[in-house]
This record gives sequence, structure tokens and C-alpha cells, in this order.
Amino acid sequence: MIVCIESHECRNRTSTLSRDGTLTLTCILAATPPVLQIERMSEPEPPLSCDCFVSLPPGSQDDHVIFGKNSDRPREEVQEVLYYPATDHPPGAILECTYIQIPQIEHTHAVVLSRPAWLWGAEMGANDKGVCIGNEAVWTREAIDPGEALLGMDLVRLGLERGDSAWGALTVITGLLEQHGQGGPCREDPVHFSYHNSFLLVDRNEAWVLETAGKLWVAQKVTEGVKNISNALTIGSEISAEHPELRRVAQAQGWWSGEGEFCFNEVFKSENPPARMELAKKRYSGGTQLLQQHDGTVTAKVMMSILRDKPSGICMDSGGFRTTGSMVSILPRDPSLPCIHFLTATPDPSRSVFKPFIFSESVAPVLKVISPQYGPDDPVRNQPRFQSQVDRRHDLYKAHEAALQLMEINPDKGDEVLSVRITLMWRLLVLADQQEMALELRNPVLLFDWLLHNLMLFHPSLTDCKMS
Repeated sequence: MIVCIESHECRNRTSTLSRDGTLTLTCILAATPPVLQIERMSEPEPPLSCDCFVSLPPGSQDDHVIFGKNSDRPREEVQEVLYYPATDHPPGAILECTYIQIPQIEHTHAVVLSRPAWLWGAEMGANDKGVCIGNEAVWTREAIDPGEALLGMDLVRLGLERGDSAWGALTVITGLLEQHGQGGPCREDPVHFSYHNSFLLVDRNEAWVLETAGKLWVAQKVTEGVKNISNALTIGSEISAEHPELRRVAQAQGWWSGEGEFCFNEVFKSENPPARMELAKKRYSGGTQLLQQHDGTVTAKVMMSILRDKPSGICMDSGGFRTTGSMVSILPRDPSLPCIHFLTATPDPSRSVFKPFIFSESVAPVLKVISPQYGPDDPVRNQPRFQSQVDRRHDLYKAHEAALQLMEINPDKGDEVLSVRITLMWRLLVLADQQEMALELRNPVLLFDWLLHNLMLFHPSLTDCKMS
């Protein structure tokens, strides 16, 4: 179950964009609100991009692993949040992914996914085994297959449905890469655009960074501290696992002499990197700095603040692209405590509330965050693909659009709503931090009911996605 609570802005500020491109930020909680004006510089349209983060003790304030991701996608793309229960499948079952079919396995885990509404896979998500995965677009020396195969987003979902740990999910993804490859259009557009993928895979005990180049791959294990990835290769010589043919291929291609240290990000870096990779380096550096500033004190609240950070570019809102969905997860090291996953289901985390989700036996779909379905008439299913557009907005997305419009046409009302929702968000995080009060009962369902009860007492109308 997901609590449908919508927000415009969960930081202590309002924002106004003038016709000349000046962004004005005003603190709404200060006695004398300071105003900061930022001149929007003329720059090329930013690319598709994402950022993933993890903090493991002692990087975290508590004995928790904290996961976070911003999904930066085409501005008008809608992300929906879906829950799929654990399922047993008959022998010989076939699974229909975004573009291709693959054999289904006997059993799949329960998952919650945040995904672009036009595809089968997911940008990020979690399963009922305490595993979280997010992916990134990367470019390498290895040629991109122009044909249709598994999307990186398909691999995210497959890893969650089939992996019972971060390492287990990694072996699922690399095995499927070997069998089916990766490729196909990565956005809902007739102009072909594709890339390779890197992944951050996290569970209660460890994290893995997986970087791919076609069917080749390399992985790095992370057991403590903080780590982030963006749209660039990050694994150098500190390799924990790799494709058995990785170095042979590199040597055969003349990319590596076979002598001396093997640094994956140097050997496989693209010879003609797109401009998006240079921007990704700056964003990666900014994300690393933000994590290091909070090293030892990272909480879900801190992770959300990082995902809302605009100066670093991590919270993107420019040109044809923006952050279209965000996720933060709390994974307690203690297996008797449930994991709590927070998802926005709306664009721009600086103007969205993170809604909590907990796996239990009584999870029900929340229709307000599920997009319309078009069946065989969907443009993604017809050949040639993407020759038309359909309205994929769900109810919460429409409410979010109405909220942004309200801020523009009625600033006073917008400030009032912002103030209530800022307070609501902090209240929600305090309740999550105090989860042990309900966990004495060892019942995740009771914990969620407790959170929901407190939220309804605080502001009942917001639990029904109303714009009061």
C-alpha cells in the first residue's frame, strides 16, 4: 500500500521562474524570508541522466543501509508506481519484456517498481527480500547493438524479481546479458536512442556497482561507507568480479596491452564521449561531495535532501529533461525489522512528497499512481514503434500538475500548501525514524497502519491526494 500524499515543495522555500529565466528562491519559514536570485545561464539542453546513492554503516547515522535514486528522463514522460506480488509460474512459461520474450522462471519475488509508464521494466525498485536496484546510462568503446534486446530497465526489474540478495540480483542480470544482450530504444520516441547500463544493487548488508559494455561487465563490492554512481564509468582497478572474457576482449581489440594494471574505466572509456558524459562527471563529483559532507550521519532525510539538490544538477529541471521520479529506501541491518521504501510517483523531488511503502501480506494497488493502459493499441506495441503519443498521466501526476499551476496563479495559496506539506514531510520522516515503537509487535502491517494513522490525524485531506 502507498500513502498518496502529494506535495509541491518539501524544502523550506518557494520558487518562481520569471519570463527572463530568473529563478527566485524564497524561504517560507524564516521570519524575514531571504530571497536568492539565480540567473539561468544559456547552455545546451541537458541529456538523459540519473544518479544513484548508497550509504552503509558507518556512513549511515543508524544501523541502516540507505539507498536513493533520481530518475532523469524526458520532461513529459510519466512514471507510475506498481506493486507485483510474489508469483509461481508454470513450467515453460514465456515472459514478455519491453521488446523481446524470454523464458520465465518458476518463482518471482514481490516487487515495487517506479517505471516509465510505456515500458515493462523499471528505473528503480525494491523486492520483498530487501534488495534495491537503480540503473544508469553509460557509453563505452563497445558498440551499441542497434537491434532490440533487453533494456537496462528490464534488467532492473528482472534482477529484483529473481534475486534474493544484491549479489544474487547481479548474477541474474549478468546471466541475462550473456543470453539476450542489451539494446533497443530507451525512450518513447521514433528517433532511436540507446545506451549501455551501469547498476547500483543494494541489500541489508552490502552494495554492488555493476558496469556493463555490451555483454561484458565488471563489478565492485561496497561493504561500508558511502558511494554514488552517475552516467559515467567509475570502476578502475578495484574489481571484485568480472566477465571471464573481459580482459581477453580488451587485449584483442587493442584497448589494453595485457601488461600492467587493468583499469576498466580507462580501458573501456568511450573514444568519442557524448556531451552528456562530461555533464555526468560534474554531477557525479557533486553527488560525491554531498555524500561525503554527511558521511557518518546519513539518514533517509539526508538522502532526500541530496536528491532535491538543484545546484549540483542532481535534481534536474531544465530544457527537455527533468527528474521524473525519485526513491529512497531504509534497509535495517536487523532482519527482524522491515525495510521502508519511499517513492514520489511525481516529477521533481524538490516539489514532491516521498510516499512510504512496506511489503506485507495485505498490499493492495493504489490506482492513483497507475497510468492508463492501452493494450494492443499502445504505440510501443505497434510496428514501427512510437508513431503516435498517448496520455499516460495518472491521477496523482495530474494533481501534481494542478499544484504547480496553483503556485503560479495564486502564490499565497501556493505558499500555504507548501508550508503544510513541508511540515507533513518532516512529520512522516520522524515517524519513520521512530519505527521501533510499532516494531515491538514485529508486524510491518501494524507499523504501516501506525504511520498512516498519524498522517491522517495531522492532515486528513492530504491522504486522499486533495489540493486542500
